Amino acid sequence: MRTVKGLNSQPKPSERQVFPMKFSAAGGWWGKDWYDKVRLGEKYGFPGVEQLGWLGLDFDLAKKTLDETGVTSTAIVIQSVKKENMEKTAWGHGMVWEDSRPAFLESFRESVEAAKKMNVPNIIATTGNERFDVSREEQFEICVKTLRQMADIAEAEGIMIVLEPLNVLVNHMGYFLVTTEEAVKMIKAVDSKNCKLLFDIYHQQISEGNVIRNITNNIDYIGHFHIADNPGRNQPGTGELCYTNIFKAIQATGYDRWLAFECGRTLDVPDLVREMHNLIDPFSK
Repeated sequence: MRTVKGLNSQPKPSERQVFPMKFSAAGGWWGKDWYDKVRLGEKYGFPGVEQLGWLGLDFDLAKKTLDETGVTSTAIVIQSVKKENMEKTAWGHGMVWEDSRPAFLESFRESVEAAKKMNVPNIIATTGNERFDVSREEQFEICVKTLRQMADIAEAEGIMIVLEPLNVLVNHMGYFLVTTEEAVKMIKAVDSKNCKLLFDIYHQQISEGNVIRNITNNIDYIGHFHIADNPGRNQPGTGELCYTNIFKAIQATGYDRWLAFECGRTLDVPDLVREMHNLIDPFSK
């Protein structure tokens, strides 16, 4: 265990200072390209916009756009300019394979450099699909070893790895990492302050429900949130989740990192913006 610098040495909070919450708009809500989406994020009053892919970006123009608007690009995914790395890190192969580790590490270094050029705080990591030739325990340990080496890079560069469990019932059949419990177990095993959980509220509602309790019980290990309603994966208010209560519970923990909308929309943009600000503004001031 790496308890000297890791999460496991941190005490669990009892009382926390409450912070204004930071919300990032979904990149798919508007705009013709990456740069336009950022400018529209500023126009519509969002301090962040989440667009996960970075390949092909003009980093000088991206940085200029972010600086001029004051908008934060809140997360990117692990990618590589090398086709062979992208194949090794794709879900059909993925982190659960030992031979994918060199590709993951090289791709992660590339992604860190992209993040640094745009001041992106989070890089999203996924495990890939479950294998059936070795045990889950062995796949778990393979992922931990890869994440530990990635975490060493992240710590040196001041970047947060956020590890994402996904649902297998609706969207990602066969994916390895599904439950909050197993994801937190993996993060504890990595034991780095720069490797936390991406709690996607939509995915975890489908996988296990019990959203507020799972969030509050594991808030020390959560570094990022994704927001969408269920069913449908559209904006809050279109499904079964009570986001007002979810946001109240998150804010009460003292969480001070980003919450990003990752969802479609059922409304025209002006109506969407009005409804989302009515929801989030009480928590962001």
